[in-house]
Order: sequence, then C-alpha cells, then structure tokens
Amino acid sequence: MIEFDALKPSYLEQMAAIEKEAFDEPWSVNMFLPELSDENAFYAVGVEDGKVVCYAGFHRVLDEGQIANVAVRADRRGQGIGRSLMLRLLEIAKGAGVKRITLEVKDTNEVAVNLYKSLGFTVEGVRKRYYANRYDAYVMWLTVGEDIDTN
Repeated sequence: MIEFDALKPSYLEQMAAIEKEAFDEPWSVNMFLPELSDENAFYAVGVEDGKVVCYAGFHRVLDEGQIANVAVRADRRGQGIGRSLMLRLLEIAKGAGVKRITLEVKDTNEVAVNLYKSLGFTVEGVRKRYYANRYDAYVMWLTVGEDIDTN
C-alpha cells in the first residue's frame, strides 16, 4: 500500500531515477536539493515498502501554486497512482492556502492531459516549443477547493 510522505533527502536518488525514465529533461538530485529547505515548496512522495513509487510537488506564490513535478515510476503507471498522487497534492495545496494552481503538460501526453481534465483542470493557454524546444505545452489551471471527482 502506498503511503504519502513529505520530501526527504533519502528519497532524492530514487526520485532522480524516476525523472530519467519519465522526462526528456529530468531533474537531478542537485536540482531537488533546494526544495528541501524552501518553505514554499510542497511535495507528496508516494512510498511503498520503502521505495518511492511516485511524487509531485508545487511552489506556492502568495495564494497560487505552480506544479513543478508529477511522476509515477514506469512499472507502476496505469494503476490509478497518478490520480491518488494528484488528489493528495491538491489536499496539500488547499491546506497551504492555495486558491488556484497551474501546471504545464506536454500536449502529446494524452494520459496526463486526460487525468488533469478529470480533476477539473482546464487548458487556458499554450506554450509553443516549451519541451526540448520541440513540443508544445498546455498551460492548465484549477481553482483549488472546487468539487473534484475522486473516482
């Protein structure tokens, strides 16, 4: 069973490994290090049997949140873990006083786009050639606290 925890130094190596399998431009351990001491960085790390399965994080700016990372280990995708992870992250955001939250997602990542839409996110813009200077990103927003379909 996956349990959600806050970001800890002991998780960083595993998170960097998941980044490499999930993204074209992955974060390294060193890129995650400042997040540990940033009072406006919030993370949900899904751990099962001592191993990181998923994680997501956002930065709070006043009453808004900017989601920086959302990843599920490759061998655990398609099991509803991403949905549980996002619901946990949105709970954290609400508790941190975030009213609206945003993220960018590669326009070709249909699974992620559909997940975010099912949670109530709407596409409010496009960043051209945002990923690897090749792929467009949808800019999606959600008003935190609105009724979310948890099924």
